Amino acid sequence: MSEQVAEVEAPDEAPEPERARPRLRWWREALYVVVLYGVYSTVRNQFGSAGGPDGQANAIAYGHALDIIAIQEVMGLYVERSIQDWYLSLPREGLIGFWNVFYGTAHFIVTAGALVWLYRRDKPRYPLWRNTLAASTLLALIGFASFSLMPPRLLDEPQARFGPPTAAAERDFGYVDTLAEYPTFWSFDSGTLKNISNQYAAMPSLHIGWSTWSMLVLYPMLRRRRTKALAVAHPLATLFCIVVTANHFWLDAVGGLVTLGVGFLAGRALSAAWDRRTERRAAAPVAVPA
Repeated sequence: MSEQVAEVEAPDEAPEPERARPRLRWWREALYVVVLYGVYSTVRNQFGSAGGPDGQANAIAYGHALDIIAIQEVMGLYVERSIQDWYLSLPREGLIGFWNVFYGTAHFIVTAGALVWLYRRDKPRYPLWRNTLAASTLLALIGFASFSLMPPRLLDEPQARFGPPTAAAERDFGYVDTLAEYPTFWSFDSGTLKNISNQYAAMPSLHIGWSTWSMLVLYPMLRRRRTKALAVAHPLATLFCIVVTANHFWLDAVGGLVTLGVGFLAGRALSAAWDRRTERRAAAPVAVPA
């Protein structure tokens, strides 16, 4: 009888051993982030408004903006000017200063917070999403280098404020540069920032890529519906922000999502390759000294 009970209670298969993973160390992860962002910033700012002959850079970025507008007009979805006009017609200009601050801070703060929280709360998911963020950020450099794009807010800029003139304007675009008209504590026109920031790094929009990444990272770790809703609202609020401040066309947002998708595939492949390497090293026989 005891043999029968033992036979019933015995599992059909032995549990699979837990996959070996390299130990994560916070100081090494912080170093990765610093190095990655340093490389990203250095390469990003070699193109467009922060690098190269101003006249040529402006003309190229301006021409690409005309191309984006033409595509959106063919689709019947050139809506950025209408959205901004409506919003700024609200009482007190819709408190547009809030969105100026949001544009300059939220994508850094939320993304960094999501990465740190993921490291502390869900280490099994951390390598994949860290690699996804890194791959997406580096892939965006291809777009910045090959398709410099003047944001809507600069299309009507006079030579006195933004360097040599672009190609002859074909029409009055009518966008408001909200950072210039409704100043906050930061501005692209400040001396240092103007010299180091590439204002033509608009396609793809990493504001959308990073905010969507943050939502995908945070959502599984949140328990309450209210906080889950806030995570989902973050990329939607970011999309509204980049349009109403005239910092991006909506096609830039599509580019950001595509970049994130490709970055996820690259990050998953990198994580899988790293796991296989770790497993091979763990399975390798240990030499015993004679």
